[in-house]
Amino acid sequence: MNTRNDFIPANWDDLHRKLFEDDFDPEIGRYRSPYVFRGLSDSRFELLTSLMRLKGNYGHLEKAIIRNFKKYADTTISRSEPNWNWLSIAQHHGLPTRLLDWTYSPYVALHFATEDIGKYDVDGAVWCVKFIESRRYMPEELQRQHRKENMVGSSVEILNKVCPDFDSLEALKEEEDFVVFFEPPSLNSRIINQYALFSVLSSNSKAMNDWLDEHENLYYRIIIPREMKWEIRDKLDQVNISERVIYPGLDGLCRWLSRYYTKK
Repeated sequence: MNTRNDFIPANWDDLHRKLFEDDFDPEIGRYRSPYVFRGLSDSRFELLTSLMRLKGNYGHLEKAIIRNFKKYADTTISRSEPNWNWLSIAQHHGLPTRLLDWTYSPYVALHFATEDIGKYDVDGAVWCVKFIESRRYMPEELQRQHRKENMVGSSVEILNKVCPDFDSLEALKEEEDFVVFFEPPSLNSRIINQYALFSVLSSNSKAMNDWLDEHENLYYRIIIPREMKWEIRDKLDQVNISERVIYPGLDGLCRWLSRYYTKK
């Protein structure tokens, strides 16, 4: 894994400055970050999709997994839902897919980097990706739709219109693989509270970190020193970024209380 774009903060202020780097947009005179974020509890983890983590011949299983999800899913889900809506629902509920979770919030990413107290003996990481810049590598048809809709990110509506399934997504590829960041439908409060979006690569066999290494201008990675994790965790709790917000409901409340009262 490429480490040339890694940044190691010396303290909380150093970390904070880096998370909000380049967030001023002179065109509109507002502070709107061009980055999306993904927090990992272990800096050694790659950006692998849940589909990849199945291992074996996972690429050939993708369509079968989705087909069977649609077959056996709760009947309250309309069978007429477009494919990318189905994928968003499946990803949200833990089905192995080629989608990868991201957030617009650097604090939410920090939460995921520090949520697992069993990983406090290793460094964590927050990946920061210029998702707006990544559009330059998309096929022209997708770029044209973004310009037409005047959208910063993408949406399931655009994907369903331009490339309604995996085959048509892959068929758009020209000389190299491309990535699309898109917002899922607001299925429930968890997606809303996590300020979530997904990425999808045109290839289901390529890790996102490998694609980013080919486009080093699009990202940097903040290494979260293990010595800082408790401080970060306590400060996130103080600003109300915790399991009871990230996972609304009794499950999230119990997860928060269990961690909150764990002895250091």
